[in-house]
Amino acid sequence: MKHQLQRGFTLLELLVVLVILALLGSIVGPQVLKQVGGSKTKTAALQIDELSAALDLYALEVGRYPTTEEGLKALVEAPSGVGNWKGPYLTKKVIRDDPWGFPYGYKSPGDKGDFDLYSLGRDNREGGEGEDADVVSWQ
Repeated sequence: MKHQLQRGFTLLELLVVLVILALLGSIVGPQVLKQVGGSKTKTAALQIDELSAALDLYALEVGRYPTTEEGLKALVEAPSGVGNWKGPYLTKKVIRDDPWGFPYGYKSPGDKGDFDLYSLGRDNREGGEGEDADVVSWQ
């Protein structure tokens, strides 16, 4: 009967591999998380562009932008008393929240233009930097 030699990893070899993986994670991890945060900001900017285009189409057909009270909901449901509404003006027929789960801010007439459309970012407060920065329609 032959004895087969089983070879495995020593505890020291496993510890070396774990240290290498931890070092790689500390280098790569923050970069990946930074890209995820940046992509949320880019997504908010794209959604604001999409909503702005829908608002422009609404204004072209109705003759005005939705009031602040009518809000963005006017893009998917006809407000009462609006005769030329030919919507919905969004393909998904739903007003999505911003990538951080907060509703987009909308004001018409706006302080910066015909309407102000914005996301307050991750912290849902005015101002901020990085992912907490506001994403606005008027820049």
